[in-house]
Amino acid sequence: MSELTFEQMLEESFKTIHSGEVVEGTVIDVKPDEIILNIGYKSDGILTRSEYTNESNLDLTTVAKVGDTMEVKVIKVNDSEGQVLLSYKRLAAEKGNKRIEDAFNNQEVLKAKVTQVLEGGVCVVVDEVRIFIPASLVSDTYEKDLSKYEGQEIEFVVTEYNPRKRRYIGNRRMLLSAEREKAQKELFDRINVGDVIEGKVKNVTDFGAFIDLGGADGLLHISEMSWGRVENPKKVFKVGDTVKAFIKDISGGKIALSCKFEDENPWKDAESRFAVGNVVTGKVARMTEFGAFIELGGGVDALLHVSQISKDHIEKPSDVLKVGEEVTAKIVDFNLDDKKISLSMKALIEPEASEEQPEEDADVVSVDIDKAIAEEKEETEE
Repeated sequence: MSELTFEQMLEESFKTIHSGEVVEGTVIDVKPDEIILNIGYKSDGILTRSEYTNESNLDLTTVAKVGDTMEVKVIKVNDSEGQVLLSYKRLAAEKGNKRIEDAFNNQEVLKAKVTQVLEGGVCVVVDEVRIFIPASLVSDTYEKDLSKYEGQEIEFVVTEYNPRKRRYIGNRRMLLSAEREKAQKELFDRINVGDVIEGKVKNVTDFGAFIDLGGADGLLHISEMSWGRVENPKKVFKVGDTVKAFIKDISGGKIALSCKFEDENPWKDAESRFAVGNVVTGKVARMTEFGAFIELGGGVDALLHVSQISKDHIEKPSDVLKVGEEVTAKIVDFNLDDKKISLSMKALIEPEASEEQPEEDADVVSVDIDKAIAEEKEETEE
């Protein structure tokens, strides 16, 4: 039996490795763009930045140091320089695939940071596996701009797993919808008509504001925002405002809110303040072809009919009055049930003539007042 040469004995002392094999190595040198490992083979293993991570600018000296051990996958046993090429990223991806497969099968909730925002959705990375969450599955409400999710940690479930095509789809909307349903049930279980509740303005439209009550939205209609007239809800509320209101009605899954608290009702002592014969001062709030609505303060408006503005014939109120102008007039009619007050400036000028107004003229005034009030109500409801 011939004796082995030193070179043969040295050769046999090294283990045999193959492409695709998983080995453990010890870091013997680290550079910004590569890590060199002793893997117990005759040649050292080279782990490049591109085979360590998908981050193109990562400095490897910040993630590894001499003496560290790590598991890697052999890509090529002998390259052109006789070195062994290794990959940490591919091994991590394989392990990640198994992790994602288990999460998909068990519908496990995963948590990861958004690494990229695209036009059609966002991307997250879990154990080196890139998962795409389409824009329609990012939230339970439509979001035009997804940039706010950049760098944010979000929870989701994997709803599509196809490693052969490298297609991994996540769904965050499913979790948010489930949370909202739970919160909605808890909310409806505890609220009742008449309850005072606080919420944040979620959206403002021309007809009202939607208030997030924590589980469901309540509608604060323009007609319920104040005892006074609200011309434009967007001038009263903005998104994010905290609103205190009471529940006016609950119908199915809809909640109607109101800020017209009874203790602030300007009509509760109106009979004495606005008794027939009282002289009042107010500002012209708006005008119709029949007359001008005079704001008497505290959400109380009165109608100054065109025939009661002056002793002279006036074609339309805007010929002699303008919005914002202050006027003084006498209360000639008060109806608490219908919340209607009629004024007359002419009564201050010619009280006797006004009192002797023909009955047919008074009827015309009454009809016109009713018509103006009706138009006012229709405009508010729209």
